[in-house]
Amino acid sequence: MRMDEKESCSQSSNGTGTMKAANKVVEGCSVMVQMTTQNVIREAEIISIKPLSDGTCSYYVHYIGYNRRLDEWVPQQNLDMSSLKMPQKGHKRGFSWQSSQPTQESTSTTGSPEREILKKSQVGRKRKVPQPSSEVAVIAEDGENSQSAPTPRTPSQYGSMSKVGHSEDSLTRIRNIEMIELGRHRIQPWYFSPYPQQLTVLPCIYICEFCLKCVSSQTCLKRHMSKCLLKHPPGNEIYRSHPLSFFEIDGRKNKAYAQNLCLLAKLFLDHKTLYYDTDPFLFYVLAERDERGFHIVGYFSKEKESADEYNVACILVLPPYQKMGYGRLLIEFSYELSKIERKTGSPEKPLSDLGLLSYRSFWSQTIIEKLISFKEESLQLGEEKQISVNDLSEITSIRKEDVISTLQHLNLYKYYRGQHVIVITDELKDAYRRMLSKCRTRIDPSKLRWTPKDWSKKSAK
Repeated sequence: MRMDEKESCSQSSNGTGTMKAANKVVEGCSVMVQMTTQNVIREAEIISIKPLSDGTCSYYVHYIGYNRRLDEWVPQQNLDMSSLKMPQKGHKRGFSWQSSQPTQESTSTTGSPEREILKKSQVGRKRKVPQPSSEVAVIAEDGENSQSAPTPRTPSQYGSMSKVGHSEDSLTRIRNIEMIELGRHRIQPWYFSPYPQQLTVLPCIYICEFCLKCVSSQTCLKRHMSKCLLKHPPGNEIYRSHPLSFFEIDGRKNKAYAQNLCLLAKLFLDHKTLYYDTDPFLFYVLAERDERGFHIVGYFSKEKESADEYNVACILVLPPYQKMGYGRLLIEFSYELSKIERKTGSPEKPLSDLGLLSYRSFWSQTIIEKLISFKEESLQLGEEKQISVNDLSEITSIRKEDVISTLQHLNLYKYYRGQHVIVITDELKDAYRRMLSKCRTRIDPSKLRWTPKDWSKKSAK
């Protein structure tokens, strides 16, 4: 006898017991699930349930304690119904049971240069007196050994790395685009992005790699490419070091491109909330050049006027270009702009765990580089010079509290003979040199052609 759709969801080939258990599954339940991409069983939360034509159901699950990019649809047989746990009292359906601990994926720093520096700096950390082979730089300012400054009372809702701005709507927690084709690359998205509804039912959507317009088929893409006049991001090319270039795009003047960029970025940024209000932002697109044109690698955005002097709002390296040093390049470029502006900058706060790892790695490399350079210069001059946290902040354009938190994180602060000093050991210098050898590309400031604008005067007109 044919069952209706509701009854079909409760059917299972494993017998009556499993059928009854499946019938109890609702959004918000937790259950042990075998991942489809790995032979691993993990606890997961049920986000959504979809009836199938064979009488079973498919479940969209979030693996608790893991990054949401691993969320996926799984068949009913992948669920261990004996481990089913109903939602806790007062639990909102479609809202993740978030652990208070950082996710395993986002906090892993195994093999990172910054982790190596941290390990070296913690060797012998119980010793209070620096060893003779250590190099000491004296901190000369008042109160600079204090804790980092607090984050703003009202966190921004626009940052890609921020912990805030996370959607609690179960619909937007489900990845709605199966695949995108961007230039030579086919990429599976990680997160929801508000593309037009008619595109979400397609097995793949096609994106022009120059204007970022989205179409429904290869035929439509070929037709579009024959008419598209762009061979590079719109706006001004402000940096070129073959084969890489940076383009500055005004979110008001190039609104269509900026909105397309935000939609594309949302596929890979969990916390990004900016889609259409691009007027207050500048976008800096990193592109790789070949004989066909300039192909987008990644980007960062910043507010034209930031009350908190943030120099980055959102930042992204597209998946095909990740783990190639481009993330560090984007961060480094943002600070080169801050140097020209003669300001200190910082990414929007509070940072997510993954965002903090990326920035702390850059801050560590940059600060240690300046400390070693300063010490070597002092030795050459035969003088015992002092350097302060304010000096480090001014030289690097890294905000003072970020300098302090990085020094504390690396355990470089020591109390020696009645004053705070920064201790740079030979081990730390060796770790830094190994780390530096792994940096594939650095920004050459001499190739940057950019003049900052006073946006406060423009907005007043």
